[in-house]
Amino acid sequence: MHGLALKFQTVRPSDLAREHGLSTQAVRNYERDGFIPPAERTRSGYRVYTEVHAAALRAYLALVAAYGYPVAGQVMHALLTDALDDALIVIDRGHGQMLRDRDTLDAVREAIGDLPAGPGSAVGSSEGVWTIGELARRLRVTPATLRKWESAGIVAPARDPATGYRVFRASDTRDAELAHLLRRGGYPLDQIATVVQQVRTAGGTQALSRALDDWQRRLTAQGVAMLHAASRLSHYLSVTAK
Repeated sequence: MHGLALKFQTVRPSDLAREHGLSTQAVRNYERDGFIPPAERTRSGYRVYTEVHAAALRAYLALVAAYGYPVAGQVMHALLTDALDDALIVIDRGHGQMLRDRDTLDAVREAIGDLPAGPGSAVGSSEGVWTIGELARRLRVTPATLRKWESAGIVAPARDPATGYRVFRASDTRDAELAHLLRRGGYPLDQIATVVQQVRTAGGTQALSRALDDWQRRLTAQGVAMLHAASRLSHYLSVTAK
C-alpha cells in the first residue's frame, strides 16, 4: 500500500457504509461512478479506504440532499479532477435557483393576495400579452413545456386572429408562474391544474395557500441542507489539503 493509505488513517468498507445506512456495494458503486476517490488496493486486491474517502462520501451525500443527484455528481467530479472553480460554479447556480424560487414564491403570494373575491375576474387582463417564446424565456422553460401545461388545462392562451399563434395574457402569465413554482415543488400536473383553476375562477385560494406553505417549508429545509453540504465540503477540502 502507498499514497493515501500511508498518509491517512484507514477506514473499513463496512464502517464507511454503515455510517450512512448503505451497503458496501453502494460505496463501491459511488467509487466506480467517480463520486469518491478511487481506492488503493492491497496485494490481495482488497480496497483500502481512508478518512479522505469518508469525507468525500459525507460531502457527496450532503450535496445530494441539498441539490439532488445530478448536481452532487457534477460537484464531486469537478473536485476529484482538481477543478475547484468548476465545482463552485455549479454550487453557485444552485444558490441562484434557490433565490429565484424564493422570489417567485413571494411574487405568487402577492399575486393571490390581490385576487378579487368573486369568480370570473381576470387579474391584470389589460396589461398586455406574451408570445409562447417570450413567456418560455421569462420562466426559463421550453415552449414545449408550456404546450404541455396547456394540454393539462393549466394555461389557456388565446389565439391571435391574424396569425393563429398563442398569446398569453397577464392572467395566463400568472397561471404559468404558479405552475412553474408548484412544478418545482414536485406537484403533479393534475393537482396543479386544480389549484390554478381555483385561482382562475377566484373561488378560493385555500388550497393554493397550503401548497405555498408546503413549498416554503421545502425551501427552508433545502436551505439548511445547503448549509450542511457546505460544511461537509469544507471538511473534505481541508482533509485533502493535508
